[in-house]
Amino acid sequence: MKNTFYIFAIIILFTSCKEEKRVIEKIDFEKKYKFSSEIENDVEKDTVPWKHQISASNYALKGDYKNALIQWDLAMGTREENFSKSQIDSINQKYSKIKASEYIIEKAKENQVIIINEAHHNSFHRVFTKSLLQNLFENGYKNLGLEALKNNDSIISALNQRKYPTQQMGVYINDPQFGNLVRDALEIGYELFAYENMGKGSGKPREIAQAKNIENVINSKPNEKFLIHCGYDHALEGTHKSWEKAMAGRLTEYTNIDPLTINQVVYSEKSKPEYNHPLLKALDIKESSVIIDKDNKPLRYERGEAWTDIAVLHPNTKYIDDRPNWLFENGNKNISISLTDIQIEFPVKVLAFKKGEDINLAVPIDITEVESKKDNCNLGLKKGVYVIVVTNEKQSFKFDQKVK
Repeated sequence: MKNTFYIFAIIILFTSCKEEKRVIEKIDFEKKYKFSSEIENDVEKDTVPWKHQISASNYALKGDYKNALIQWDLAMGTREENFSKSQIDSINQKYSKIKASEYIIEKAKENQVIIINEAHHNSFHRVFTKSLLQNLFENGYKNLGLEALKNNDSIISALNQRKYPTQQMGVYINDPQFGNLVRDALEIGYELFAYENMGKGSGKPREIAQAKNIENVINSKPNEKFLIHCGYDHALEGTHKSWEKAMAGRLTEYTNIDPLTINQVVYSEKSKPEYNHPLLKALDIKESSVIIDKDNKPLRYERGEAWTDIAVLHPNTKYIDDRPNWLFENGNKNISISLTDIQIEFPVKVLAFKKGEDINLAVPIDITEVESKKDNCNLGLKKGVYVIVVTNEKQSFKFDQKVK
């Protein structure tokens, strides 16, 4: 009887292992994201002064946060600045740190419009905005305006019906973390809208056009709340040194609405901790934080006569399996993908798509590049079923991956 039980157990184990064996299928897959070698070759050949800004964005698109930061610092230049010990002590006595998301949600209850910015090479800024979506929605924010979204009625209509982002919607949205922001917003129930002026002038005319486009949406829903995700200086209120007023300032001018403006760019990490803003180093930030003084007033970002109401300070990224730690938070798991049984020449790109989405159109959930077969391959994925694509551009394979 005992032997029969063991035989039965072995049969079950063998059967379950057999069922779990993945089916690898060779496919045609169109090139979408550049390999690191291609980006580096472009930088070497390119002669434009902003070539490192381009490469920073290209690295961000392919899920390489570390190299995106390096390239951006090459573009902008770096220097090490530090406060003295007495200055650091004074700052820590004057200010206290509170969790940024909690502070923003509380302030959101008093506002109708929130404007938060990003640096276009920094995927974590998109992750942070995404982390606010559910709580903001529960506090009445039903509309999400994205500067990165192409301002085309048919594209927006198709997006709100399809419920997932495609690679034709806008360059920056091809970053998996921006795609996930869009995907989560649609799943939560946000109505997405575009407000960019689509190349019809830059500088002052662009700020005016963006604000007018947002004003039109607000006027069509006067009793609703709005979250606006923009780039860099567009979130500034007051007087802008080059544009007279940025988009946020123009919006107040046109609507009489004073938005809650949030800057998460200026105090974000650099490619090396020693290059970080001295305030970020002085406060020893462990989580995304807002700092407040003894009167409970938050630190603003101020530049001349322009400002944002809140400055968010983000912590330094730690790396797990050579990937940012924040990829494996907020419901994401660290999923190791085995590539040893795939007969393909390395390096390869490994892309994860949500099962049911068109892998030739959708923005992937995550991407990583793997140099050799012996290297680890780790993706940040939520519970669900995914289609994993492995490609070196000459050959491509796919298989299903279940995340429990």
